[in-house]
Amino acid sequence: MRDAMPHADELGPTKLIRVREPGIGLDAALVLDNVACGPAIGGLRMAPDVSIEECARLARAMTLKNAAAGIPHGGGKSVLWGDPRMPREKKEANIRAFAHALRNERDYIFGPDMGTDEVCMAWIKDEIGRSVGLPAAVGGIPLDEIGATGWGLVQCAQVAVQYCNLRLEGTRVAIQGFGAVGKHAARFLAARGAVLVAASDSGGTVHDPRGLDPAALDALKRAGKSVFDHPAGRKLGRDDIVAVECDIWIPAARPDVVHEGNQGQLRTKLVVQGANIPFTEGAERALHERGVLVVPDFIANAGGVICAALEFHGAAQGQVFGVIEEKIRANTQQVLEESAARRVSPREAALDLAARRVRAAMGLRRWAVF
Repeated sequence: MRDAMPHADELGPTKLIRVREPGIGLDAALVLDNVACGPAIGGLRMAPDVSIEECARLARAMTLKNAAAGIPHGGGKSVLWGDPRMPREKKEANIRAFAHALRNERDYIFGPDMGTDEVCMAWIKDEIGRSVGLPAAVGGIPLDEIGATGWGLVQCAQVAVQYCNLRLEGTRVAIQGFGAVGKHAARFLAARGAVLVAASDSGGTVHDPRGLDPAALDALKRAGKSVFDHPAGRKLGRDDIVAVECDIWIPAARPDVVHEGNQGQLRTKLVVQGANIPFTEGAERALHERGVLVVPDFIANAGGVICAALEFHGAAQGQVFGVIEEKIRANTQQVLEESAARRVSPREAALDLAARRVRAAMGLRRWAVF
């Protein structure tokens, strides 16, 4: 599956580059999906089990996300096969070599993703001068540290709850993937009166209907432990969070965690997708048919890439949250209004919105066919 070629359509992908350096064990790939709106911004994902197909799906998600957010960038994604916990020296050598191999691919701007962080982006910046999500010490806006994606999820939720006859205050929230995105979403939601009733990570799930303290869970993670180690609450398996009853369910980890085989277990009114491609198409369709409102990934979790684009264009950190709030609230409102008016799923309405913007940009490029 690692080498399976991605499906192509009218939008892309425009380019696939495979990079191997046997001497250091480097095996990596870049998928540029569509750059009609501008050079692609997309994260570098490092994991042993990614595939080119997954990379292409993530690259398309970035095309749609950037277009929907109205920023002048296209979509791309890169993957590096390997354990992100490998020795630092080996990880740095692999990332630097991959960046060097792509030094002339100016239509792609590296960003952080699963398995990579702001330090990795600093290595790339030093190597080729083209990355975002940098440490503050080198002029960046550390989007994971400030919680840009989590902030955007909360803005999305504040709009979406109105379509579910809910108020954010008092709503029960479950977060699958209590990491860089999930922990900030929990913190911002708790500040608005929502109650975190369940959280999971690779170690397992903790569930307490009375509420969990996001700060206490974050402290465990900082200490190198799992949310499963929290002294309070009921301990469940890692995947059991799918069946926890709640009002808002936030996937913030790997792709396809909800699929046709387990979507029937989900007991929630609203899903705000914090991860990229966290549901299969069939699962999302089935949830829509049974009345669960699912706000798609490229609308809900665009806070990170909006922050990255602002950094790339020289904005100050103080501007970030206001721009994310404005863009994500407006896009969520537009998508859910169109979804209700046309009686289609939010994903279908969001796809139409983003694709219109991409096609308009494609029509202005020199390779446009008339």
